[in-house]
Amino acid sequence: MAGRINDEDVKAVRDAVPIDAVVSEYLQLRNAGGGNLKGLCPFHDEKSPSFQVSPSKGFFHCFGCQEGGDTITFVMKVDHLSFSEAVERLAGQAGITLRYEEGGYNPSHQRGERIRLVEAHKAAAQFYMDQLESAEAEIGRKFLAERGFDQAAAAHFGVGYSPAGWDHLTRFLRGKGFTDKELITSGIAQEGRRGPIDRFRGRLMWPIRDIGGEVVGFGARRLRDDDNGPKYLNTPETPIYKKSQVLYGIDLAKKDIAKSSRAVVVEGYTDVMACHLAGITTAIATCGTAFGGDHIKILRRLLMDNGSARVIFTFDGDSAGQKAALRAFEDDQKFAAETYIAVAPDGMDPCDLRLAKGDEAVADLVEPRTPLFEFALRHIVSRYDLETPAGRASALDEAAPVVARIKNSGAQHEVAVQLAGMLGILDTQFVVKRVSQLARWARDRGGRGPAPARPQQSYEAAATRASAAGPALTLRNPVYATERELLKLALQRPELVSPAFDAYGVDEFTAAPYAAVREAIIEAGGADLGTQDPQAYLVRVREVAPDDAVRAMVTELAVEAILRRSVDEVYAGQQLVAVRRRAVDRRIRDVQGSLTRLGMHGDPARLSAVQEELMVLQRYDRALQDLGAQAL
Repeated sequence: MAGRINDEDVKAVRDAVPIDAVVSEYLQLRNAGGGNLKGLCPFHDEKSPSFQVSPSKGFFHCFGCQEGGDTITFVMKVDHLSFSEAVERLAGQAGITLRYEEGGYNPSHQRGERIRLVEAHKAAAQFYMDQLESAEAEIGRKFLAERGFDQAAAAHFGVGYSPAGWDHLTRFLRGKGFTDKELITSGIAQEGRRGPIDRFRGRLMWPIRDIGGEVVGFGARRLRDDDNGPKYLNTPETPIYKKSQVLYGIDLAKKDIAKSSRAVVVEGYTDVMACHLAGITTAIATCGTAFGGDHIKILRRLLMDNGSARVIFTFDGDSAGQKAALRAFEDDQKFAAETYIAVAPDGMDPCDLRLAKGDEAVADLVEPRTPLFEFALRHIVSRYDLETPAGRASALDEAAPVVARIKNSGAQHEVAVQLAGMLGILDTQFVVKRVSQLARWARDRGGRGPAPARPQQSYEAAATRASAAGPALTLRNPVYATERELLKLALQRPELVSPAFDAYGVDEFTAAPYAAVREAIIEAGGADLGTQDPQAYLVRVREVAPDDAVRAMVTELAVEAILRRSVDEVYAGQQLVAVRRRAVDRRIRDVQGSLTRLGMHGDPARLSAVQEELMVLQRYDRALQDLGAQAL
């Protein structure tokens, strides 16, 4: 059983690794105002960014899907790690040595599976790189040189060589303390007749890294004629390697993709190398599979998927390349970015083009590009005899639904006009109307469904989920809005509302989700705790929350911007007073009801006590009105 990580070390990891730096490894963040950052959520599909990060609080929250938490929570969720695995990864990045309780720390047995598999791949990648310098690897160095890659290029991309023997790497990793089970689970080794043997033998090796830069798999290129295996052999599906979710070169390209809002998709490892060396540092490739939906999700988060973003596919000019382009077009509408295809005039891939015509030719390849929808339409049209009315009609029948899929109505109209030109149909409006009719039919057939919540409505949705039995909350209700604002202050700026806030009862918050958050703050030790260590305070409030709904609400309130741009004690006092006065007013109405019920025939002593309470409440209310926060 793994030892528990020392609490002080967990806190040190939280403090040492800024949440915005970690999140930026996975998606592009932009200024959201109020010191917060925003981006496209990595946990659900969305068109506009509802995912926010608060660097000062060390928290993230998505107002769309309600995922939220601190740096450790983010790494756990995005990479499917356990708590200890996430802490270990972040500690490694920060250079923090962790202490373990319950019997100390044994690195060979107390690491999470993912951490161990990643470490095995890291060691294997270094082993392969070292082997590239061996005499046996001359054939690999020659292969690289013939394609224009020198030693520096190989080192930059981590290219290596796997020895031709049966178990060179297996024996090396056993010596590092890895078990046979770990080696087989990782995909680095496979079962042989007498135990594990190396999966990759006598091949040129490319390490495949995830978006965070960790090696999770390998791509191996055949070098010898007597190798009966496939030309390229990739790591099989493992707990850390899913080929549909990995893009080769993404670790090197992600910053430039986010900066330039452009991504170039090529077909192979050497094409990525050629592009990067030619200055196209946004090039990435799939790993032995078609470009699909999960790849799109990765790129969309980096591109922020705005209207100016560009995705350029550089498939080969042969029939296989054309099929790949058409497959990519099937998912085209999952991008908000504009998609293009670029094919060299002579059909060469980027690697061959660089070798034949130099870096400049590769850089020029992605400039004269064709919109992907136009490429798809031309492919359709080319299969029909446009000299006959029947041919033109059949081509229109197949092509019009493709145009109708374009969601932007302006672009749809423009492409419909282009289609009419391709088909040689003089009545342009006939084609435009046909496309519009198909688009309308598709919408009606699919059903409208519920409208997506606007960002300002997400607060209501979260609150409704947190208390499904109660009425839906609306921010137009000033009572709920003020309670929400006070809780935001208590979580984000506790020094402005403490110690007065800690005297507020749970019943002063009339919305059930907000009352639950107030209860969690009490359980955590009160807002005064936040004046001493703000981040530990927020973590503690989340920890004591009774369920995921309340935890989500805590994170949302901790990240959401306070309504006033300039927040000070005066503003905080106004919120404290507003919530308290409404609570006093509710109590006054209750007491007045008691007086009415007692009437003139009630118990004199009881009647006198109720009247005294009413006078006290009314005096307190006037004091709050006249003196504000000083009367609290």
